[in-house]
Amino acid sequence: MATWRDVRRITLELPGTSEEVGSSGTPAWIVNKKYFAWERPLRRADLAALGDLAPTGPILGVRTPDLELKEVLLASDPKIFFTTPHFDGYPAVLIRLGKISTSQLKDVIVEAWLARAGKRAVTAFLKARG
Repeated sequence: MATWRDVRRITLELPGTSEEVGSSGTPAWIVNKKYFAWERPLRRADLAALGDLAPTGPILGVRTPDLELKEVLLASDPKIFFTTPHFDGYPAVLIRLGKISTSQLKDVIVEAWLARAGKRAVTAFLKARG
């Protein structure tokens, strides 16, 4: 299962990515001056909303290109992907880091990066991948 070390390695391999400390004092990964992945501990309101279903362990937030892909991810594996009312109407999902494989994590992070990187960077990246 994936770890923060995997998150850091995958994100920082993507062109133009930097790691910063987010507003909550936790790591966040940025491209094109936009967050695409971040550590997202559950807050009091999240815990209240999720109740007994609130997961424990490390949680990663990732941007999705749109709300449609968010819904696809949420439906694909609720043991890995989830959301809270805080993210209603916002294209992002939360990931139980201890439940996702590193290959699946990489796919989700790359999609998040593609959603936030500039057009030239995306074009160059996709061209290099073939």
